[in-house]
Amino acid sequence: MSHVLIIGAGGVGSVVVHKCAQIAEVFSKITLASRTLAKCEAIAASVKERTGVIVDVAQVDADNVHETVTFLRAIKPDLVLNVALPYQDLPLMDACLEAGVDYLDTANYEPPDEAKFEYKWQWAYRERFEKAGLMALLGSGFDPGVTNVYCAYAQKHYFDEIHTLDIIDCNAGDHGQHFATNFNPEINIREITQRGRYWEHGEWVETDPLAWSMSYDFPEGIGSKKCFLMYHEELESLVQNLKGLKRARFWMTFSEQYLTHLRVLENVGMTRIDPVQYKGAEIVPIKFLKAVLPEPASLGPLTKGRTCIGCLMKGVKDGKEKQIYIYNICSHEAAYNEVGSQAISYTTGVPAMIGAKMMLQGLWKEQGVWNMEEFDPDPFMEDLNRHGLPWVVVEL
Repeated sequence: MSHVLIIGAGGVGSVVVHKCAQIAEVFSKITLASRTLAKCEAIAASVKERTGVIVDVAQVDADNVHETVTFLRAIKPDLVLNVALPYQDLPLMDACLEAGVDYLDTANYEPPDEAKFEYKWQWAYRERFEKAGLMALLGSGFDPGVTNVYCAYAQKHYFDEIHTLDIIDCNAGDHGQHFATNFNPEINIREITQRGRYWEHGEWVETDPLAWSMSYDFPEGIGSKKCFLMYHEELESLVQNLKGLKRARFWMTFSEQYLTHLRVLENVGMTRIDPVQYKGAEIVPIKFLKAVLPEPASLGPLTKGRTCIGCLMKGVKDGKEKQIYIYNICSHEAAYNEVGSQAISYTTGVPAMIGAKMMLQGLWKEQGVWNMEEFDPDPFMEDLNRHGLPWVVVEL
């Protein structure tokens, strides 16, 4: 029996609340907070209609540490589950430390004034969380999150050493819009337009944005799709925690239509993150772009098709070379029918709930700041099958 505070009322937050409400024996009390109270109220109404569970709602500015601390001390949750923007990671970690509450998020910190995300800012909190007797679990989404757990599971059950890792993320769905992002447009575009980076022979190698591509034949009828090399944060922790790793890369699929629109937006300056003057006011172009693009949560009823996210790993077991592929396929339509969101939000929200469940049940419980692959993967993998993200292991 436990009380979880979920901060963030976007598409992922909606999935997390719905999934927590399905497991009342673990999440006996749920509070949802956001800067926009109306979004919280709409999600709470949907949860009550679907499950009968009553969700408390509140308005909180996650950037305001003092306000958040006051709220935490008033409601006394057992865990803060952060599905707000990555900009809020550090203020929320500060608030949790001051109020004495465990912390979980799905994406690492990114400074608002620089399109750069890495774990150094959050890893710097390790000693403070240890001394406070608190736990922070980082990156409990799908990628990062499930992909980290896939690697830990492979390392435990299939390999003595993993030598190469390719994380491959495919959205084979279609929402019918000319240009839209499946999660927060600002974060999505910042992620895609920065330089690529992969790890090989003990060092990081940089590439121009989306300069490298490959075709990959996805399973279960999805077929061949073009994938582009990007940098993704889970690589940063996995290269430290996987035994014998020689190369690690991350790939994501994009349609030609999406890339054409993105190139045009870049060329005309609409993806800039620095402010420009317009009629005496400062406007950040990418924030204006976010305001005119479709709201990701609105894509749920429009999106058809499936996602396929997995890890392709090569290594050795008992002196013999081995290759496996662990993946999940998620239907946009099935996700929408269950919780009212498309599969991109679903594949992030379900692991966030499971990570919280691991912590609240004491299955993953250590003081300090931790990444997903540092814990026993087996109970998490069992819960993926149980709660909507079944996985497949193929030995190639």
